[in-house]
Amino acid sequence: MPALKISPALKKRAAQIKVLLMDVDGTLTDGGVTLLSQPDGSALEIKTFDAHDGQGLTLAQTAGLRTGCITGRESAALLRRAREMKIEFIYMKQALKMPAYEEILRKADVPDAAVAYVGDDLPDIPLMRRCGLAVAVGDAVPEVKKVAHYTTKALAGRGAVREAIELILESKGIWESMIDKARA
Repeated sequence: MPALKISPALKKRAAQIKVLLMDVDGTLTDGGVTLLSQPDGSALEIKTFDAHDGQGLTLAQTAGLRTGCITGRESAALLRRAREMKIEFIYMKQALKMPAYEEILRKADVPDAAVAYVGDDLPDIPLMRRCGLAVAVGDAVPEVKKVAHYTTKALAGRGAVREAIELILESKGIWESMIDKARA
């Protein structure tokens, strides 16, 4: 990925981040929800996660960032991926996301200014208005892009979370040193 162009104001915001939170469907995934019908009438849910986002989450953890997801859906696939990525805060079935956000602030003992949130749709806006760094994925709805401090060039489920992480690590002045610490 080419070096990001970061304004001084954006760099100042991003350099303060200690916790990266994100929505899932339409942010960490492309927003598609694939349901595979079963003979008993139930359905298996299939989600696709991007390897570049995974590498970004691994780099974030290596750099000492704490990570979390706040999503309206419940998903065994997300739970498995979150565990693989060592995502610390996992909140599913959150019709309103603010209570989970506030609980994460308490658990992580950080102020709003130390939190980045990556989102794509209307339920993400209250958190994006409150956090220190609001990031919209490239194909977020216009209302989300309007409140974001940064909109990724990458689309949802196609490296947008990785781009947000790179923005944070670059702003902290540690991106180049993190490249040598990348692990599979």
